[in-house]
Amino acid sequence: MHLPVRVVHFFALNYCIIYAALNNTLNSPHITQLLNRLFAEAEASAPALKAVAQSDASRMLTSRTDYREFYGLLKDIPLPVSGETGNLLYMLARSTGARHIVEFGTSLGVSTIYLAAALRDNRGGRVITTEFEPSKAARARQHLTEAGLIDLVEIREGDALETLAHDLPEAVDLVLLDGAKALYTDVLERVEKRLRSGSLVLADDANLSPEFVNRMRANPSLYLSAPLAGDLEPSMRLA
Repeated sequence: MHLPVRVVHFFALNYCIIYAALNNTLNSPHITQLLNRLFAEAEASAPALKAVAQSDASRMLTSRTDYREFYGLLKDIPLPVSGETGNLLYMLARSTGARHIVEFGTSLGVSTIYLAAALRDNRGGRVITTEFEPSKAARARQHLTEAGLIDLVEIREGDALETLAHDLPEAVDLVLLDGAKALYTDVLERVEKRLRSGSLVLADDANLSPEFVNRMRANPSLYLSAPLAGDLEPSMRLA
């Protein structure tokens, strides 16, 4: 017996919805508890972050030469994406079927957890992430191990301009820029030749890197950008 095509499509669609619901790694209780704890720690450290941001050191935030010193002042302060942004990262990585992801700026590994969870639900892949602060890299590794996702993540410790200059996948599906804002353009240039058509470049706090924003919007035949009102700007590689 041959079922009508619309009936086949109906059952296929519902199967995909049910399968996705059953295989959402983010819903795992241990990951939910871990993320809640990390967000609570970030909230508790907000006054310390605000103090640094309001100090004279804030001028180093967008400096191409002093970024190490600035982020050194924040070595004990979590710098996670928001929960809403994390969910968006998961959705974008999951819906595009991403298998190879590059992340600039691990911090304590919150965004990496969202990205690796998407890879788990995409049935595998690898997140290459980089962090130059050794203590943060160590804590990120601990958190990813606790989340049960460390097997999907390669943490490269050091300056991203060096750690992302070699040994990248032939094709990169998604790039997250969430480190020193002044380096967004330089980091992208390390990865750009690996970007396939349709791949995504996601820039957190892109408004703090006008050089990067101008570059992404200068050639609309190469990238399509969609500025968001929140803290993330996605761009899609067109060719």
